[in-house]
Amino acid sequence: MAPILLQLAVLGAALAAVALILISFVAFITATEMPHLHQHEDEKFFLNARVQREALPSIRDLPTKQLSVVVPSYNEEKRLPVMMDEALGYLEERQKQDPTFTYEVIVVDDGSKDETSKVAFKYCQKYGSDKVRVITLVKNRGKGGAIRMGVFSSRGKKILMADADGATKFPDIEKLEKGLNDLQPWPDQMAIACGSRAHLEKESIAQRSYFRTLLMYGFHFLVWFLCVKGIRDTQCGFKLLTREAASRTFSSLHIERWAFDVELLYIAQFFKIPIAEIAVNWTEIEGSKLVPFWSWLQMGKDLLFIRLRYLTGAWRLEQTRKVN
Repeated sequence: MAPILLQLAVLGAALAAVALILISFVAFITATEMPHLHQHEDEKFFLNARVQREALPSIRDLPTKQLSVVVPSYNEEKRLPVMMDEALGYLEERQKQDPTFTYEVIVVDDGSKDETSKVAFKYCQKYGSDKVRVITLVKNRGKGGAIRMGVFSSRGKKILMADADGATKFPDIEKLEKGLNDLQPWPDQMAIACGSRAHLEKESIAQRSYFRTLLMYGFHFLVWFLCVKGIRDTQCGFKLLTREAASRTFSSLHIERWAFDVELLYIAQFFKIPIAEIAVNWTEIEGSKLVPFWSWLQMGKDLLFIRLRYLTGAWRLEQTRKVN
């Protein structure tokens, strides 16, 4: 009996090794080069409040605002107004309290099929195109791709990623700013503060099914095992980056959909960019674009491929990379 069990164990190990080699081979040959950073001609412009086209700036330009807020939006005509009202209400009040504070909000319509751009443009007309800009992508790129387009067209010294659903209370940006400042001195002016929902984990488990809880723990394990150490919540959409950190990480990003946060932090840790994880207030909002099982399965595949593609050299991180 023992020899049979030993043979089965050896066979199992051999099959696992073969499977890993095959998966690594598939990951290598299917790896694309850096996603094209070029913009469609229509994506190089935005409409000002007078409905005239103006050229978008570049992240390579010197910053002219203290804060840029990038809001990726896909079919968000219903949820976006609540988020924009809260964000702009806070930003306007902060500017009244401190006239030296300057900001911009960049809504990136990721190829929506609804009226997202029109809804966002109303805020441009209300507040002016110096404060609110709408970038409408010709086709859907994914959340990571949309944020990157916004980041590369931003003018802020600091850049905040904020989801269109308004799940995170916008005034919590002050917590991220404090977390960012606590990381000083910043190497090469680079630092990142990540909003985190990890402190709400027990409450969320109580409200979720066992299946979704199992998926959550499985995803967290894969993130820790394959890609990012020391960050409990990589997926919170509320992140604050210095301009230099945003330029370095997003210029090296390959993943453009849901798992992009993980690769972003993987890249940051590779470049030894200091990262703070900060607890924020968060409320689950109806209308999520994630389909629990299939989305988690896709993200799990992306995590495995992120790790294998960097290990096999299909993807490489360079110390500098130009933004096209």
